[in-house]
Amino acid sequence: MSTSHVLVVDDEADIRALIQEILSDEGYVVTVAADAEEAREAREVGDFDLILLDIWMPDTDGITLLREWSDEGDLNCPVVIMSGHGTVDAAVEATRLGAFDFVEKPLSLAKLLRTVEAALESADKQSRSAYAALPSLLAPVGRSKLMQGLRERVQQYAHHEAPVLITGEPGTGRSAFARYLHALSKRADGPLISISGASLTDSNVEEQLLGSETDGDIHAGAFERAAGGTLIIDELTDLSAAAQRILLAVIDDQSFRRAGGRGSQRLDARIVATAPINFEANIDRGELRRDLVAHLSTLTVRVPPLREYSEDVPELLAHHVDKLVDSEGLMFRRFSVAAQNRLRNYPWPDNVRELKNLVRRLLLLETSGDISLAEVENDLRATEPVNEPLVKQDLLSLPLREAREQFERAYLQQQLVLCDGKVGQLAKRVGMERTHLYRKLRSLGVDFKSLGVDD
Repeated sequence: MSTSHVLVVDDEADIRALIQEILSDEGYVVTVAADAEEAREAREVGDFDLILLDIWMPDTDGITLLREWSDEGDLNCPVVIMSGHGTVDAAVEATRLGAFDFVEKPLSLAKLLRTVEAALESADKQSRSAYAALPSLLAPVGRSKLMQGLRERVQQYAHHEAPVLITGEPGTGRSAFARYLHALSKRADGPLISISGASLTDSNVEEQLLGSETDGDIHAGAFERAAGGTLIIDELTDLSAAAQRILLAVIDDQSFRRAGGRGSQRLDARIVATAPINFEANIDRGELRRDLVAHLSTLTVRVPPLREYSEDVPELLAHHVDKLVDSEGLMFRRFSVAAQNRLRNYPWPDNVRELKNLVRRLLLLETSGDISLAEVENDLRATEPVNEPLVKQDLLSLPLREAREQFERAYLQQQLVLCDGKVGQLAKRVGMERTHLYRKLRSLGVDFKSLGVDD
């Protein structure tokens, strides 16, 4: 099946370029036209699978052009109308003339892609690359090399059947990556079942995972409900010993038996598990079975914290604004350049989840105009976390002297731990004269005597 060909008709050059870039990235072939005359010429020389048509244009408006094509019986592909807030009534009129749907400006990327996909499906002309639109909506946002490489790895893993272990800090979107993996896999048309590790107690784990069978009355468990699809075990470190034992046995045998049942059922679900970045500590403490992790980590994905790809923060802000405006009907507002730059340098201790919550709070204010630096600063102060490690501390919110002291205190405390509490070794490690270092430690309130004896 050939790639879908889309004609974009809009007199605004910026809008044409934006839509062309977005749809081209999704694998579509895109032709642009600045007015009705160029649109007519484009249709004379080429066939299109979809037309995105603006209403207001200088020579002939979109409604008139659509009526022209309809009256001539020349409308052989779906048309999606693009309208501003003041032209919704005209857009509704366009649907009566045969338009498939309409999208409002300013355009929401998510809604635009969904509408394009639905329009192409309605005409039964969607290509393989167009089917990638839905997984693309689930794909992690970001153009940094780090995120591009991560998407490529997930895309490669999607073609395999082996279990996958996805690790990362809280709030990084590990479960979202699991859903993205499923959407790209050959199991995408099958069920996606997600079960929280903490929900599996000793009293319910057998019925929840294996299912039950009593006098012919069958209750399907998670393995059975996920047949033909993917089973996500969310937060592996929350699994009880009984849940770990059952999960390991099913993976080993590639089969399971319902509680109270007689016959075995074949395991036909790909298992994807998520775990915190420091899950090895749970293994060392005997809380997590090493053999279970070995089975589940045939393929591994590390989802990085947001501070490692901070260049993507502006794009993430715009993405979540679009998403929340579309899904929750919140007022559309852009982040000012100053606000974006501030947030690029914020450490995001709770990662993408924190970013999304910040966007929601600021949109709920329902204030007009761009989101200012002052609004962002007020929100960050109101939600400032406490007792975070240095890498997650928002030093930019502090006066210079206080920020310097906080950095020095955290830096020397960590270095002192690495030196087993020996100030002599610390002096050599950090390049300071010992007497000056003693004074510095005392002034910062670092209790070096409790960490070890000096050499």
